[in-house]
Amino acid sequence: MSYQIEPIGIIRSPYKEKFAVPRQPGLVPSARSEIVLQGEANALEAVRGLEQFSHLWLLFLFDQNLEAGWRPTVRPPRLGGNERIGVFASRATFRPNGIGMSAVELKGIRQDGKDVIIELGGVDLVDGTPIVDIKPYIPYSDSLPLATGGFANDEPDTLAVSFTDKAGSQLTGKQPTRHRAVIEEVLAQDPRPAYKKGKPDSKEYAVHLFDYNVKFTVDDEKVTVTALEKPVANRQD
Repeated sequence: MSYQIEPIGIIRSPYKEKFAVPRQPGLVPSARSEIVLQGEANALEAVRGLEQFSHLWLLFLFDQNLEAGWRPTVRPPRLGGNERIGVFASRATFRPNGIGMSAVELKGIRQDGKDVIIELGGVDLVDGTPIVDIKPYIPYSDSLPLATGGFANDEPDTLAVSFTDKAGSQLTGKQPTRHRAVIEEVLAQDPRPAYKKGKPDSKEYAVHLFDYNVKFTVDDEKVTVTALEKPVANRQD
């Protein structure tokens, strides 16, 4: 049997591409995102009572990966990108049905014209990701203090991040302080391919965050933001 899923909303986030998206929610606490509800779900009645909860479960589609298909084994970055494990023992984005889930902080609910918008804390979703369901996070059943996390039991190590004078002067807009914090927290996760980590690397990388093309280098386990270049297509400030 096959089933059809209709998205109930779209995420708006600082992450304009898959590269550098945090590998788990909450790793970039300064970031803010929101869900714009759509279709029949775009109704205040649908979120009545949701404000009672501090956190939510989001179910979403890895829409940018669906056409690429999937394989039964994957190479998690936490294992260095070399060791293969079963796809169901990972949170890899290439999955049989392309469905992901994240626990995120609820910041508020507002109505903007005809749109009902759910304001969120840090998420791990690309801007424009389709949301297929929202459920309240319930601490007594969803928090399991004795659970173990296998190869991902501990938070990932982070790198120190600094800005050159040039890059710092290029922070503009209404929220430069928050934008800088988000950029620092994203790059501290070291978004480079796993095989690059711990090795000499002279390459300059770039990632689209907010309306910046953020250029950076990694040397001796330190990240240096070298430039914030011309704006790119942006959906959220």
